[in-house]
Amino acid sequence: MDKLKAMQVFMQIADQGSLTAAARVLDSSLPAVVRTLAALEEDLQVRLFNRTTRRIALTEEGKHYLESCRQILTTVEDAEAALTLDASEPSGQLTITAPVLFGQMYVAPAITGFVQRYEQMRCNVLLLDRVVNLLEEGIDIGIRIGTLEDSSLVAQPVGSVHRMVVASPDFIDRHGEPVHPKDLLKFNCVRFSAATGPWWTFHENGKQFTVPVTGNLDFNQATPAIEACAAGLGFGMFISYQVAPYLKQNKLKVVLEKFEAPSRTINIIYPHARLLPARTKLLIAWLKEALKNLNP
Repeated sequence: MDKLKAMQVFMQIADQGSLTAAARVLDSSLPAVVRTLAALEEDLQVRLFNRTTRRIALTEEGKHYLESCRQILTTVEDAEAALTLDASEPSGQLTITAPVLFGQMYVAPAITGFVQRYEQMRCNVLLLDRVVNLLEEGIDIGIRIGTLEDSSLVAQPVGSVHRMVVASPDFIDRHGEPVHPKDLLKFNCVRFSAATGPWWTFHENGKQFTVPVTGNLDFNQATPAIEACAAGLGFGMFISYQVAPYLKQNKLKVVLEKFEAPSRTINIIYPHARLLPARTKLLIAWLKEALKNLNP
């Protein structure tokens, strides 16, 4: 049995979530994939997947083996690449994830510039507003805002953001400006349910408190909520990077700045501090340069 090939088959099954999908990606037949997996499990004397007629899922042993396979195959790939390619011309594929709006505004342009510079690279960009498990989902690099819960990840800070209350200059001229967060109870507020919802958080004298805001517009996405505020429909609370273009164009104005909560760090995160492929290190350096000092 070709152990390295078997590892590649195993990784594709885990990444694709099914034997059929793995066979399609590998340009192989389903019986061949099934035989390879069976032979690998027989050789290892352990079950790597729990299989039913409807789904396939990694066992605990399979999860540990998957991480080892990624490290081994990355090392082999790097060794082969070092023999044939100049270090300044990396090749291969990388998968990057980031929050949707932040990714659209900052990460996607940076990745576009990266593949323009390194034409042999392929990048898969996943913009998701959820916490992604890099190891389980086969992702090389992530951009995360705020607290990191997984201590196994390497994190490199590149900037910070904070939540702020904004409204259009026209709305403020017509209705006035709040002096204290509690004054928001008297104003129409545009709410972004996926983030702050009806309770907006503030800080005063080192203490945190919330204000229950009300209004006639609720959104589950940031962009339409920001547009509504820019159109003069009320106050809104958003992360600084989300409204940065509107502030520069004077479509929105910040209020209640002295009551804002502490900033949150923007981190580039990745697993496997050791044995990182050269292309991954290169993209991390590229993103650090593109996002450095990001404090919108």
